[in-house]
Amino acid sequence: MAMRVSTRLFSHALRQGHAASPTSTLHVRHFAKVSMSAIKDLRAKTGTGISDCKAALDEAGGDLDVAYEVLRKKGLASAAKKAGRTAAEGLVVVTRSADLRTGFVIEVNSETDFVSRNEAFVNMVQSIAECAVSQDVSSTEELRSAQLGDARVDDTVTAMVAKMGENITLRRMERITVDEGVIGMYVHNKFAEGVGRLGVLVALQAEGISALDEVDSLAGRLAMHVAAASPRYLDRSSVDMTELEKEREILADEARAAGKKEEFVDKIVTGRLNKFYQEFCLLDQTHMASDEEQPPVINKYLTNKGKALGGKLTATSFVRFACGEGIEKEETDYAAEVAAMASQ
Repeated sequence: MAMRVSTRLFSHALRQGHAASPTSTLHVRHFAKVSMSAIKDLRAKTGTGISDCKAALDEAGGDLDVAYEVLRKKGLASAAKKAGRTAAEGLVVVTRSADLRTGFVIEVNSETDFVSRNEAFVNMVQSIAECAVSQDVSSTEELRSAQLGDARVDDTVTAMVAKMGENITLRRMERITVDEGVIGMYVHNKFAEGVGRLGVLVALQAEGISALDEVDSLAGRLAMHVAAASPRYLDRSSVDMTELEKEREILADEARAAGKKEEFVDKIVTGRLNKFYQEFCLLDQTHMASDEEQPPVINKYLTNKGKALGGKLTATSFVRFACGEGIEKEETDYAAEVAAMASQ
């Protein structure tokens, strides 16, 4: 296919011995024979298949930089077409800084579990996590714009869309820190180092404690508990007031409907709210991953462990990402699809 030569490609053509002017109409693929070395370099840079790399280099007259832009534009077009498709599968990755005081949890989604298990996809997720740590990004948008090798993170994700042929998104990231202590980590359904279907971070403040290896072990157990118990809040003071008032109203109405006298309603509501706290507040929950025979409430557990280590332990925050949570998945009606095909 003929195309009009850009100034850059015109200069390249002159270097190859062509006498065409910038306004001449030429077949770009005649400018230079594409070498296997150039194809290999472009493939290493983009992860794109050999045939696509060769086609891009043909179109770019052998110019590696121009060929990269050709593939990038095609990738953007491919990503735009797939952007509306539901991506509820994928992976969660957790990582932390070398001093163990900053942790990151990231979710990258794909349309199918098949793609999320692909080695290239897993490697990309791990690379994005390494980028988050090395550049100490503080938000999802900052991570998307961060430089990852020769491209930005969002460009890397776009290239993976073109390679895998389905919608892929960097959905969210959270970063938590602790002044002195450890960020505990846990990954469930682990596929690779730090990568799985569910990831948890817990910030465990350690005051006056030098045995950080022990603190790290305790923080890891606490992260495991969060994965299993799925608390909504850290403690009672962090409960959303709107939700709390709604819960109070529901409990009061239930008590009245059960025939309880009005003077006893407040007391009944207070008792039932304690059960609410025990179910949804981390520090009020019974430790499901405790190393003790009689699992204590987590707040008491940390108090006792802190004293035993000669200081004070305090859980200050946590993050729990389950892959695909909150995304409405499309349900496939296979019976209807088969019936529609049979009627054709």
